[in-house]
Amino acid sequence: MKKIDAHAHLGNFGSWAGVENTPQQLLRHMEEYEIEKTLLCSRDHMGNEQVLQAFREYPESFLPLVYLNPLEGLPTCQEKISRYVDKEGFFGIKLNPLRHAYVADDLILDPIMEEAQRRQIPVFIHSGHPPYSLPWSIALLAERFPQVKVVMIHMGHGHGVYIDAALKMAKRYPNLYLEMSGMPMGVKIRQAYEEVAPDRILFGTDSPFHHPSVEIQKVLTCGLGDTAMEQIFYHNIKKLLGI
Repeated sequence: MKKIDAHAHLGNFGSWAGVENTPQQLLRHMEEYEIEKTLLCSRDHMGNEQVLQAFREYPESFLPLVYLNPLEGLPTCQEKISRYVDKEGFFGIKLNPLRHAYVADDLILDPIMEEAQRRQIPVFIHSGHPPYSLPWSIALLAERFPQVKVVMIHMGHGHGVYIDAALKMAKRYPNLYLEMSGMPMGVKIRQAYEEVAPDRILFGTDSPFHHPSVEIQKVLTCGLGDTAMEQIFYHNIKKLLGI
């Protein structure tokens, strides 16, 4: 099946993680596992130029996101959105409340969400770790901005209570999407497809943290048929990004 990876990183994650990714490593995995394109962000808000360079070199393979830290201040975030989205053609915004220590529904995010709303681009937000990136907080942000498509990366991650909350919140808010990388329960992929919406569950790898083969197997063994899996692997992210 054709696939588009809705979540991967470039860069070196030292310290506790001990993993790294280069464009060439990603491209090798993409070829091996029939991944047509990869939605790409940097390791943090300091690495957007590395993503831009990869996008310029491989424009048919990578779909870049601009990584923002709202604690840098609104003028800096606006400047980055203007540069990377308006001038360079990036496809959306990446936020990580856990990494930068702000709660996902903090009012500091409102100006960024307003910029996303004006441009009609999606906002991807890391989920699954207290106290900053819990599904309830992301849902409150989505509630404030119903016209912005908000992607809850990891759909609660590895905690069963948070995974359940991700599903409940996505049922409540039609602008909330679920990306499944790092979430260990294949049955929840099927549940999201059947109970939330068939077009709001997205395949992703979170490379280099997870291997594509592992993330692919979760979809292949979740109990859905080929047509449903094709939506999750490929068509849903195309529809979300309008590509």
